[in-house]
Amino acid sequence: MDLIVAVYENWGIGKNGTQPIVVPEDRKHFRSVTGSASVIVGDRTLRDFPGGRPLRGRRNIVLSIDPDFTCEGAEVAHTPQEVLSLLGEKERVFVIGGASIYRLFLPLCERAYITVIYTSPDCDVWFPSLDKLPNWRLEDIGPLKEHEGLKYTFMTYVNSNVKDNFDD
Repeated sequence: MDLIVAVYENWGIGKNGTQPIVVPEDRKHFRSVTGSASVIVGDRTLRDFPGGRPLRGRRNIVLSIDPDFTCEGAEVAHTPQEVLSLLGEKERVFVIGGASIYRLFLPLCERAYITVIYTSPDCDVWFPSLDKLPNWRLEDIGPLKEHEGLKYTFMTYVNSNVKDNFDD
């Protein structure tokens, strides 16, 4: 299991349920990295997708604490353990947010694909700084890029202490 997220330089990821600043190249990168994989997403983040619909070309697993939540075109789970029970052993899986979903599944992820956007808009949710977590190390950093004066880069972190489940 891996994760993918766009963060700002202060590790902020959103405000009022959406990204304050979006870089089109990051969206292309997201589609390229997650294409044809399974994705794990929270129901609040799903609502921020175009039309509030699951992502095309991917198996969408939505984690919701609402027992009445349903979503056409997605599988719905109500606990992290239920999410894991839906996954195949060799399945390529990405955790794609939001903040509480990232926190739940971070210990189970092997890699983190991080887009760092070098600005600090007002945020109300943050991703944990992987630079400060002892089991995460920076594996790769791409070239500095720019879109309309906004600098960004793609980074890959590796978790040296991946857990197999939530019982560890």
